[in-house]
Amino acid sequence: MQVLRRFVPPYKKYLVLTVVFNILSAVLNIFSFLAIIPILQIIFQTGVASPAPAPVELDLWGRLASFDFTGLKDAASANAEYYIRAMIGDIGQEMTLLVIGLFLVFATMLKTGAYFISSATVIPIRTGVVRDIRNQLYRKITSLPLGFFSEERKGDIIARMSGDVQEVESSIMSSLDMLFKNPILIVAYFATLMFVSWQLTLFTLVFVPLMGWVMGMVGRKLKQKSIKAQALWSDTMSQVEETLGGLRIIKAFCAEEKMNRRFDRINSDYRENVRRVNTRQQMAHPMSEFLGTVMIVIVLWFGGMLVLGGNGLSGPTFIYYMVILYSIINPLKEFSKASYNIPKGLASMERIDKILKAENTIREKPQPVHVAGFNSKIELRDVSFRYGEKWVLRHINLTIEKGKTVAIVGQSGGGKSTLVDLIPRYYDVQEGEVLIDGVNVKDMAIHDLRQLIGNVNQEAILFNDSFRNNISFGVDGATQEQIEAAARIANAHDFIMETEHGYDTNIGDRGSRLSGGQRQRVSIARAILKNPPILILDEATSALDTESERLVQQALEHLMKTRTTVAIAHRLSTIKNADEICVIHEGQIVERGTHEELLAKGGYYKKLNDMQSL
Repeated sequence: MQVLRRFVPPYKKYLVLTVVFNILSAVLNIFSFLAIIPILQIIFQTGVASPAPAPVELDLWGRLASFDFTGLKDAASANAEYYIRAMIGDIGQEMTLLVIGLFLVFATMLKTGAYFISSATVIPIRTGVVRDIRNQLYRKITSLPLGFFSEERKGDIIARMSGDVQEVESSIMSSLDMLFKNPILIVAYFATLMFVSWQLTLFTLVFVPLMGWVMGMVGRKLKQKSIKAQALWSDTMSQVEETLGGLRIIKAFCAEEKMNRRFDRINSDYRENVRRVNTRQQMAHPMSEFLGTVMIVIVLWFGGMLVLGGNGLSGPTFIYYMVILYSIINPLKEFSKASYNIPKGLASMERIDKILKAENTIREKPQPVHVAGFNSKIELRDVSFRYGEKWVLRHINLTIEKGKTVAIVGQSGGGKSTLVDLIPRYYDVQEGEVLIDGVNVKDMAIHDLRQLIGNVNQEAILFNDSFRNNISFGVDGATQEQIEAAARIANAHDFIMETEHGYDTNIGDRGSRLSGGQRQRVSIARAILKNPPILILDEATSALDTESERLVQQALEHLMKTRTTVAIAHRLSTIKNADEICVIHEGQIVERGTHEELLAKGGYYKKLNDMQSL
């Protein structure tokens, strides 16, 4: 299977140990059951009471080389009979029975020990592969461009990382032991059956393909149904994620019952699909049990005819044959169970691969340009950008000199955020080019490029961690003094020290324990500590009250000193002092100049200013 070829190679040593001990377990199993023949002969007095004949030369390798399996079987049987008769002559039947019984106990102990080790060595493979899949998924998620996630639901991605990976573990990985153990047992038992009676074995083989066809007929649609079930699970997780994010609105509009009905409908669809999958899966065991019993009855009838007809098959040997045949049925049943389980896991693996094999459109060149600092200017030369077929930006030309502040204003949906996202290569332009110090950003090492840039967004993106770890998020090895200095500049130190554990206080999920202004000041402290030469502000104060805006604006002014700043502004009062203001309308720059120059033009900017003043 492709899944095993992709993920098992790092665990080859465990795989080798599993195979070796499975072979050892199968061989010991066969030889331990051999003790049944002399035990039955002694108990029923069949062929062991007469004096022992001379031993026969076995010549194992010679007979195997010449494919003389019948001669090998006769020689082995004759020698075994010789030594058992000799033992009976020396110590009596009762003690011989005890010795053979002890041999059976010892062989069983070795067999079960080998069986345990073979199963135990599969566990590191199972757990390791699942860990590796999750790690690869997480790394892929962090490496994919932002555009990928604008087309995917977060709940669906969470479902693939949780439910689908869990399904791979419970279906494919739980079948690993069966996949490595059962083929070895089946081959070993089949070889033994052929060795004991090839006629009976060939008769038995007539029914095995028939059984396999019947079992396969039931399991053919399982993968397709499993894909649908996992898709419905993604819908369920997506609604849970949406509900947690929009709980305030749900309560404000008294929509709890509406959301409950919607969730119940999705959840019931998922339950119905899982019911069908599991019902079909549960057919595996009873069907294989029934077919196995039918086969045993037919073999008993045919084998009994061979024994009664005196065709070289004794009663004890036939019973040994039936024990081995019954032993081979269990691995075959487990195999059929795996054939039901694995399609479910493969269906989930297909969904996981949609993320793992997703194309990363933001590629770094094999020999990128490494930059250590920002020296002169940022340029956007005739830049055009589209989402799908819709152009969002058209023919943007903009130069931002080092140390200057350029503000971007305009209508919602006009392309302001998209424009600034092109500078750190969150998206790539379709036409034109973005340059920093004359170097196209596509030619730069992505890590070096983004190290030059600090972001403060309208929504402060914080993590469920302490103040200390949130402020030092992008800076490894930051000292307490550096963290506190950044917090003071951002007007955050005082309220942080008022909390229970100061800088070690946990701020909750997305900073839920803080006000909007506090969250924004923590994110500004994070940008200050990173100390980037280029700063991007995306409506950093638009969602704040007047007092919070004043404190955040002070923090931003400290942050913007000596830095090149690109600021998207909703409130025009916050960018009056910008060196240049660019007005974007329907994806194009329609006006540019200082605050006073744009007011004097009496154009689109003045209209925005008058609306806000009103």
